[in-house]
Amino acid sequence: MSFGGFPERALDFYDGLRADNTKSYWSDHKAVYDVAVKAPMEALLAELAPEFGTAKFFRPYRDVRFRSDKTPYKDHAAAVVVGPGHDALYVQLSADGLYVGGGFWHTSTDQARRLRGAVADEPTGAALQALLDDLSGWDVHGERLVRLPKPYEPTHPRADLLHLKSLAVGRTHEPGDWLHGPECGVRVAADWRAVQPLNRWLVQHVGPSTTPARPRGG
Repeated sequence: MSFGGFPERALDFYDGLRADNTKSYWSDHKAVYDVAVKAPMEALLAELAPEFGTAKFFRPYRDVRFRSDKTPYKDHAAAVVVGPGHDALYVQLSADGLYVGGGFWHTSTDQARRLRGAVADEPTGAALQALLDDLSGWDVHGERLVRLPKPYEPTHPRADLLHLKSLAVGRTHEPGDWLHGPECGVRVAADWRAVQPLNRWLVQHVGPSTTPARPRGG
């Protein structure tokens, strides 16, 4: 199946799910999800795979364990491509439109330490700031520390970035005719290319975790 965009019914489906996030709504509209959301998303990911790699398409069910919010379904469809250096490319469809992003969403302690060091140092920190400046219109986000860790000072020119334990960028494309045609795939590909310089910086200066994973019980 070639990718031809997401039909209007995909947005209608998520509008309805936002208003009625129940098993009965899902059962009644499962066929719409399969045709209007799942199949086009799989086609989009297949189209992007030769250039960006194989994506993981997330399941639509929420993990409600240990959460007060027990609504059973996610209000969006999402997928991620994770590179060997821990860098990620992300795409998400919801009633609000299409969100596209990239970066390091989650880091371990050793990665966060290397991130802060590279942000603080010259010229690596200045190079990062230039990359973020080039991503005009993108939101910069990540897990944040409440207090700036020592030995960094609030007067540092990149003090705001030094609060970050992880670093990612993203932007939302509001719904329009483009979403329902091949231009949707063109936009995602263009955005993923735009974020690749940031991902390369993160791979070079942060990289994957070097901390051994804790063994899990059987």
